[in-house]
Amino acid sequence: MLPTMRLGARFASVAALASLLVACGGTTMPPRNIGGAILPSLHTLTTIGSAVDPGPGVGAGDQNPYGLAIAPISAGALTAGDLVVCNFNDAANVQGTGTTIVALHPVAGATPTHLLQSPVLLGCAALSLDATDTIFTVALVANDAPIVSPAGALLNADTNAAWAGPWGAIVGNGFVFEAEELSGTIVRFTSSAGAVANVTTVVTGISGNAGVPGSVLAAAGLTYDAANDTLYVVDGNTNRLLAFSSVSTLPANAIAIAGTGFSGPSAADARVVFSGAPLNGPISAALLANGDVVVGNTGDNNLVEISPTGKLMAEKLVDTGASGAIFGIVTTGTTAATQKIYFNDDNANVVMLVSQ
Repeated sequence: MLPTMRLGARFASVAALASLLVACGGTTMPPRNIGGAILPSLHTLTTIGSAVDPGPGVGAGDQNPYGLAIAPISAGALTAGDLVVCNFNDAANVQGTGTTIVALHPVAGATPTHLLQSPVLLGCAALSLDATDTIFTVALVANDAPIVSPAGALLNADTNAAWAGPWGAIVGNGFVFEAEELSGTIVRFTSSAGAVANVTTVVTGISGNAGVPGSVLAAAGLTYDAANDTLYVVDGNTNRLLAFSSVSTLPANAIAIAGTGFSGPSAADARVVFSGAPLNGPISAALLANGDVVVGNTGDNNLVEISPTGKLMAEKLVDTGASGAIFGIVTTGTTAATQKIYFNDDNANVVMLVSQ
């Protein structure tokens, strides 16, 4: 197990990108930031445990964890607070060949518990849990969005025609939102007992690099803010953070993106929150206790804190090794003192914790 370490922070602050928001045709949302930056107060890096699938059988040794979420309740094989992870690679570390989901208790030295292996999880890239611990996954290579029970049973392979390289997922306000790499779309749907309904494409035109597994940069890092029904999306291909307001009620094809502009009947509900450095190949994101969004760079292994109004709040380096370490971020806590940031570190195939 890696030791607990103290982290230094690099703090930066710039003016909000008001001129950019105006140029993009977006509307300025009321800020929800309720305090200063959180990242500079988090100094401790702790290894939770390995995300490598323990087996038995097919899938044993799967590695390169991508999807990461937290179980909200105790159900099936999960205990409230458990970290649920899916692996993108197989035991030979071949990109996009992982087919497993594991779970870890959120304590240092935890060991992974095998939850499910299935070919429909091939290239699992992200996952999110609803209030019942039902697991909604997206599998890039299999081109499906499997739904899994908290006991580890496959409820639905979910091979919907709307999927086109599923790459991101988040549950919010009774909906599941998914990002599609190849089509550049955000799709919203509902689900009950594994069945899928009301599949609606609400956003189109998000850029992507059409990369092979291991090099994909596209819409990802889906983050839902229930306080204002806003969906944040990391646009890794252009190093920017997007926001879509009233996302639960957007009509079909509500927003179309072309470059830095927005069109469609709900264009006013879209905006560019932040663009450019220090974002560097971001793929993951999560909401902090103060309403800021923490974004994970694959290009340099920095966490970047951005306010809802587009202010760069802080940066923190969390892995000094090879780039491409951060895949999957999830947070807990209601204040800076209780804030915890978990992330998958693919350099070591472990789940890490950043805290005070």
